[in-house]
Amino acid sequence: MNVLVVNCGSSSLKYQLIDMKGEVVLAKGLVERIGIEGSILTQKVEGREKYIIKQPMANHKEAIKLVLGALVDSTNGVIKDMSEISAVGHRVVHGGEKYSNSVLIDDEVMKALDECSKLAPLHNPPNITGINACKELMPTTPMVAVFDTAFHQTIPEYAYIYPLPYELYTEHGIRKYGFHGTSHRYVASKVAELMNDDLKNLKVITCHLGNGASIAAIKDGKSIETSMGFTPLEGIAMGTRSGSIDPAIVTFLMKELNYSIDEVNDVINKKSGVYGISGVSSDFRDIEDAAWKEDNKRAELALDVFHYKVKKFIGSYAAVMNGVDCVVFTAGLGENSPETREAICEGLDYLGIKLDKEKNKVRGKAVEISVEGSKVKVFVIPTDEELMIARDVKELVK
Repeated sequence: MNVLVVNCGSSSLKYQLIDMKGEVVLAKGLVERIGIEGSILTQKVEGREKYIIKQPMANHKEAIKLVLGALVDSTNGVIKDMSEISAVGHRVVHGGEKYSNSVLIDDEVMKALDECSKLAPLHNPPNITGINACKELMPTTPMVAVFDTAFHQTIPEYAYIYPLPYELYTEHGIRKYGFHGTSHRYVASKVAELMNDDLKNLKVITCHLGNGASIAAIKDGKSIETSMGFTPLEGIAMGTRSGSIDPAIVTFLMKELNYSIDEVNDVINKKSGVYGISGVSSDFRDIEDAAWKEDNKRAELALDVFHYKVKKFIGSYAAVMNGVDCVVFTAGLGENSPETREAICEGLDYLGIKLDKEKNKVRGKAVEISVEGSKVKVFVIPTDEELMIARDVKELVK
C-alpha cells in the first residue's frame, strides 16, 4: 500500500510517497513559489540525483499535477502509474473541536474545514486548496485529513478555557486548541518504545523546537496541556512570533502608537520572537553565530530569552503532571542543537534532569542524552509527521 502525504502551504507543497509495507519512503519532494515567479519542484529519491522541474505553476492544482507526473516519470519516478497510489493523507492545521482523530474526507468534512478557516486563516485555506486539487486529479482515491489540533483534544476543559466571558467560547470557539499535535504524538510514542514501556504509564514532556515551537505535557498517553493556544502564536518565543505577552501591549500599540490591526498582527507574528530581539535573523543558526562568534549582545539575549521560556514550561508541566519521567527534544532546533538542549536543561537538576554532555553531542538521531541513572531521562528524537500521517491513512482506508 502506497500512501501519498501532502502538506500544502500558501505558496509551497511538501510531499512524500511511502510504501507502508515496510514504511519505506519511496520519494519525497518540495514545490516552492506556487503562483509566484520562479516556481520549482525538487524531488529526492534515495540513491539518485535530485529531480528538478522549473516551470510556472499558477496554482496548487498545477503543482500537484507536476508532483504526480514526477512520481510516475519513466526516468525519475518511483511508480508506473497513479493507480499505485492507494490513498492520500493531507496535513490540516485546524480541525476545531469537531475532530479528535484523523478522518476520511467527505463533503461534511470539507464544510467543517472551511468553517475552521476563520480560526486558522493562514493555514486552513491552502490545506483545503490542496485537498480540492487532489480530489480533482484523483477522484476515486481515498483522501484522509490528519489534524494538527486533534491530539490536543484530550486537554481538560479547565486547561483549554480562557478566563474571558464564557460566551466567547460557546458562540465563537475562542479556547486553547494547540498545534504540532502530529509531531508530539509521534515522538511520545517513539520515546515509549525506546524506554520499553507503555506510553500510558509515562509522564512525558515533548519539546517541538523549530522556527515554530511548542511544548506538550503527555500523561496516560494523552495530551493534557500544550503551549500553543487559540492560534500558533501563544506560548514560547519563536522565530518571528512573540509567544505569550501581556495582551494590553496590543491595545497600547493601537492606542498610543496608532498601529492598525494588520500592523499589530504583522509585528507579533512576523517581526517578533528571537528575530525581533536579536535584529539578526529568525534562523537560530544565524543568531548562534552572531552571539558566539561576533559577541552580539542582542543575539545572546534572544537565545537567553528562548531558553528561559522553554525551561519555564518544562517546570510548569512537571507541576501539572505531578512529576515527569522523560523530556524529549524534537524538530529542527531540538534535534540539531546540543547547545540549545544543554542551556534548557541547565538548572533543572532539582527535577532529576542530568544531561550527559558527551551523549548530547548528537544531531538528528533518536538517542538518550541523560546520564546513567538520571531520575528523569532526556531524549533527542527526530520527528516524522509524514509517517504518522501515513499510518493514520493506512488505518482508516485498509
